[in-house]
Amino acid sequence: MVHHQQVFDALLPPEQRHRIADAITAAERLTSGEICVHATPHCGDNVMDAAARTFDRLKLYCTERRNAVLIYVVYIDRKLAVLGDSGINDVVPDGYWDDIVARLSEALADGRAADGLCEAINDIGRKLAAFFPANRNDVNELSNDVTYSDEEYD
Repeated sequence: MVHHQQVFDALLPPEQRHRIADAITAAERLTSGEICVHATPHCGDNVMDAAARTFDRLKLYCTERRNAVLIYVVYIDRKLAVLGDSGINDVVPDGYWDDIVARLSEALADGRAADGLCEAINDIGRKLAAFFPANRNDVNELSNDVTYSDEEYD
């Protein structure tokens, strides 16, 4: 029997997770927005509902400007979601999250999980900078580390 943690470690080994955290740190230097990556093995039928539950469980809605983004990777069920908080969804163009998901899906299918996540993070950071530019008093409100849950359904 393969354990979910082993599958996760094969998809994103620790050194790749550090690279992703570094990409988040770099992207967040451009913006007051917060970017989070969460991975889980399964999510049930509706990936957006599962992403919303995870968004709430991780308290991503607690940022001062309501400008957090969750990249939600369901690695065994092969599903993805990108979910922005209300402050972001009010300003990003229609279809923006769908474009990020499409490009990230392609990278994951090609076995380039870390590359795809870093590219998505960089793109999101640039987009957020247009609406939520960094300021010198900016505080990193959320961890930049990839979070993981091995619960059957997040």
